Amino acid sequence: MKILIADDHTLIREGLKKILLESLPFATIHDVGDSADLFKRAIKESWDIIISDISMPGYSGIEILKQIKTHAPNTPVLMLSMYPPEQYAVRAIKAGASGYLTKESAPYELVTAVQQILRGRKYITNRVAEVLAGSLENDGTKLPHENLSDREYEVLRMIVEGKSISEIGECLSLNVNTISTYRSRIMDKMNIRNNADLVKYAIEHKLF
Repeated sequence: MKILIADDHTLIREGLKKILLESLPFATIHDVGDSADLFKRAIKESWDIIISDISMPGYSGIEILKQIKTHAPNTPVLMLSMYPPEQYAVRAIKAGASGYLTKESAPYELVTAVQQILRGRKYITNRVAEVLAGSLENDGTKLPHENLSDREYEVLRMIVEGKSISEIGECLSLNVNTISTYRSRIMDKMNIRNNADLVKYAIEHKLF
């Protein structure tokens, strides 16, 4: 069994390895620390499963997921996130993920999720199922933030967390002009005038 883990934090990668090897001692586990290396190894090598963080420097996990599913459509990808399912689960599943797991629940559910995905099934927790069901109910009347692209949504999340334009640019490896453009698009699409209103909207819709 060959597994690839992608996360920009060494401690997280080592922790995930330890959890997996305790139950899957014969697995061969490799790891990468950024989205560029993830994409290169994902398409150049054969993997039984890829476990990827949803937020990494450079391209976001969702964007890389889409690329992986384009170039290696049969490779299952389990997305891990520090954020609750309400924020990213629907986007991840729609982009082709075989499952969505929070890092908080990983110590208890990671092995089960991997084993289920390796059997050809998706791993959907009850909470993720509720979020997916809610998105289907609202599919005809999308909320403003649901019309954002994956990158715009990521910038939105960072803005409401209080990060400056320069800090967001550093996190995403993009220049400040690009981030400013994303911010303007977000404001236009959501018909919101300033960051304070954006934060208010995010609180009301439980986006963080």
